[in-house]
Amino acid sequence: MSGSLWSRWRVAGGAGGAGRQPRILVTRHLPSGGSGSVHSTPNSCCQNTLRWRHSVSMMSTGGVGPDLSRPTISATATEAERVGLRNASEEPLPSLTLPDQARVVICGGGAQGAAIAYKLAQRGLGPDTVVIDKGEFGGGTTWHSSGLVGLLKFSPVETRLSRISRDLYHELEAQGYYTGWKPVGSLYVAQTKERMHHYRRLKSEASGRDVDCQILGRDGIGALCPIIKLDDLEGGLWVPGDGVANPLEICLALTQLASRQGVKFVSNCEVERVEVQNGQVQGVTTNQGYIPCDHFVNTAGYWSRYVGTLSYPRVHVPLHPAEHYFLHTKPVANLPPNNPVVRDPDSHIYFRENEGRFLAGGFEPKAKPAFEDGFPLGGPRDLTVDWDHFYVLLEGLLKRVPSMENAILDRLTNGPEPFSPDGQWILGQAPEVKQYYVAAAMRSIGVGAAGGVGEVIADYITKGRTPFDMYNLDIQRFLPLHNNRKFLRDRVREVPGLIYAIPYPFSEFKTGRALRTSPIFTKLKEAGARFNQVMGYERPMYFEKESLEPNFLGLEYIKSDGEREPKPEDTLNIAKSNTFYKPSWFSIVEKEFIAAREKVALCDYTSFAKMDIWSSNLEVVDYMQKLCSNDVNIPIGSIIHTGMQNEEGGFENDCSVARLAENRYMLMSPSIQQMKSYSWMKKHLPLDNSVYLHDVTSLYTSLCLMGPKSLGVLEKITDMQLDSKAFPFFTFKYLDIGCAPDILTMNITHTGELGCVFYIPNEFALHVFETLFEAGQEFGIKHLGYYAMRALRIEKFYAFWGQDLDSNSTPKDCGRNYRVKIHSDIDFIGKERLAQMEKEGRKKILVMLLLDRAEHNYEADPWPWGNEPIFRNGHYVGTVTTASYGFSLKRHVALGFVHRQDDQDGVTDEWVRSGDYEIEIAGTRYPAKVRLSPPVLPARIEAEGSEKLDLPK
Repeated sequence: MSGSLWSRWRVAGGAGGAGRQPRILVTRHLPSGGSGSVHSTPNSCCQNTLRWRHSVSMMSTGGVGPDLSRPTISATATEAERVGLRNASEEPLPSLTLPDQARVVICGGGAQGAAIAYKLAQRGLGPDTVVIDKGEFGGGTTWHSSGLVGLLKFSPVETRLSRISRDLYHELEAQGYYTGWKPVGSLYVAQTKERMHHYRRLKSEASGRDVDCQILGRDGIGALCPIIKLDDLEGGLWVPGDGVANPLEICLALTQLASRQGVKFVSNCEVERVEVQNGQVQGVTTNQGYIPCDHFVNTAGYWSRYVGTLSYPRVHVPLHPAEHYFLHTKPVANLPPNNPVVRDPDSHIYFRENEGRFLAGGFEPKAKPAFEDGFPLGGPRDLTVDWDHFYVLLEGLLKRVPSMENAILDRLTNGPEPFSPDGQWILGQAPEVKQYYVAAAMRSIGVGAAGGVGEVIADYITKGRTPFDMYNLDIQRFLPLHNNRKFLRDRVREVPGLIYAIPYPFSEFKTGRALRTSPIFTKLKEAGARFNQVMGYERPMYFEKESLEPNFLGLEYIKSDGEREPKPEDTLNIAKSNTFYKPSWFSIVEKEFIAAREKVALCDYTSFAKMDIWSSNLEVVDYMQKLCSNDVNIPIGSIIHTGMQNEEGGFENDCSVARLAENRYMLMSPSIQQMKSYSWMKKHLPLDNSVYLHDVTSLYTSLCLMGPKSLGVLEKITDMQLDSKAFPFFTFKYLDIGCAPDILTMNITHTGELGCVFYIPNEFALHVFETLFEAGQEFGIKHLGYYAMRALRIEKFYAFWGQDLDSNSTPKDCGRNYRVKIHSDIDFIGKERLAQMEKEGRKKILVMLLLDRAEHNYEADPWPWGNEPIFRNGHYVGTVTTASYGFSLKRHVALGFVHRQDDQDGVTDEWVRSGDYEIEIAGTRYPAKVRLSPPVLPARIEAEGSEKLDLPK
């Protein structure tokens, strides 16, 4: 084998007699010349890993090997005694019989369940809380954990929860319990310039998360961790506040402390049914009997999806376990106890020190689903080891830590680890059943978040809400379609590998696509649509007719030899950015944008959430007035924008409401709010069933015709008068479009452009689409994707829920007090808090920031995409929520909330305008001009490269 390198790895067995150490050969195939990335041919990989597997099969198939019934992270009494602490694992577990009643029943005795119980006990609910587990406490996925506690997560919310967890472990040690906490720090290394750029962005974002981190070169990396190979690295990121902990000891310490405060723990107690009455939890039937309760928490690890089926209605917990590996060596000589956790995402691996041993793992690019045939009922928690599958991680480990080749293998463990369809945690109150809560899909870092998870679920139970917005982790971001087993199985092959992928803007999944499409989907494909997926819907982001390499939809068929392959016809062009700089689609989106501003464009709004609400008499008016902060008692045929606020005044929904009849409304919300808005409205329905709520999102195809020529297009295809007097803004009419009768047509666009939105029964969708596009030809009609729509609405200073607004944003924060009936005598949810805010100073405000064109070059400099820190007079004051290149303004436009450095009141308009602002992108600060209102936009736009315009200041 030309250019191959043969390496020896010693494996310690237990079946060959005292002192016998079988040896095997592992092929690492390097390019000739030697210093590039590690490669392996399928044949050499399979051949040699099979050789390895044969040598160690006695360890994974029942020979004399490690006892996998105990945790993979050792916790010796000696170590605990060294620091003057005690091991909870050496104390008897507090297992009792099932009590007669409880207020809260927690299903799952792992780290999350124990932390929730502990937090409830701190709030005085200890004697009213019961924790049940089908096995022993700490025996689920807690046994199979790396014990990493890191602060730099996918989102600020996860960072916040991880910090709460770290603080909890300090609290446990203060109470005398050993947690294994060591602040060794995390060292992220980069093999590519793109990865290094991502680290610089992370460091910038850390300003707003209060996370200390530093960019390092090779010398700095080598000083922190001398044992790793450096010559192929571009640099790294050092997070000194990270550390490691012992998951089992933490779980059992929380169990002991919660038990002392009255929490009852019942082992070998399996849920058989969660009893529901009138849509609310009533009790739990188990193999040990029935226990009535008011609240139920499903934190059953990879069994959580199954537990969700044990109620009627069933609770959808969309997760699927994948095989997840940890490699353990015997003690080695050159591994210091304070060695940092090293993550090498370009090789898909990480490793840490554990009692003088290597503990290593990773997230392979293509994961292997566990329990493919169904629920893991009675299945083993330690799965059969597949050395062929682990090879890609082994290869990365040997490359990064050459000295690991001389280590002696203790064991390789394989356990089921659950992942959600988007790779994020699943937390919150289930939409199907009141007072049913879920904490699941922690993607192998449960101990790193257990304290925060406990805090969140305890807040839900005791206060009804969390102190900060949780939407990106909220279970209500999913629909029942996401809980389909085949979809989950296909998606889980992709999700774990994305944890270590570079998170480019607007990244997309390749699996599980084309699940939810409108009748015009094939027409959009023919027009060159590049799709993204939102709430299962495929929606076009931009249109490019030139053929690109198609992407597999995620639908598979099985060949005769058992292999899965995509069907050739099941392909889809997926929108891609794959850069933090100017994207390849820039000029395409610019043309779509100009068409909407100067001519006419057609955009698919089908994914927008749509609700139909009605009653026999006028009960629906009272219901909507209670929910909505704006006055929705409007004339029939009118449309109004309104929020639905929570008790603290934050937005639970941001929507448009049309009054279809005296006793009927239609509500339109952003796509991602479909389940959230439905659940909020369902929660507040009158108990006498006098109001009916129906989610009609899937019944209508929605098309938006926008631009100054849109009226001309409409006049060609309908005979109704459409001037501003006959069809004013914020009204609707039923129009005949071509041969399609009575199409609900609203004079509104959600982008600030002239035009209207058609809500078309699906059977007429194709006809209306073709009629509109044919009529628009003489006006220069173009397709419009969501990238252009995003640019249009950001230039107009239109904030969207889920992107700019959340459940902690109030109308006062974003300049929408004029939409609130605060001075009327009509009561609504949140009114009391909003009235109080009227008397208080403002703590934050939504602003528009225009990057200085002289300082920021859109061609060469990195772009703002969201989450960039905002500085005022050199001090951090906020974070960018959304950003886009402003094609009218010839510069980048960003929206974001700013607050005072001391987080106090006093965010006045004068304070905002008096500061000098900068946006930091990947370590560089760019000057920006602040605005509290949208600029006047030019009537005509010149494409980039054309003669420049006199632009508004």
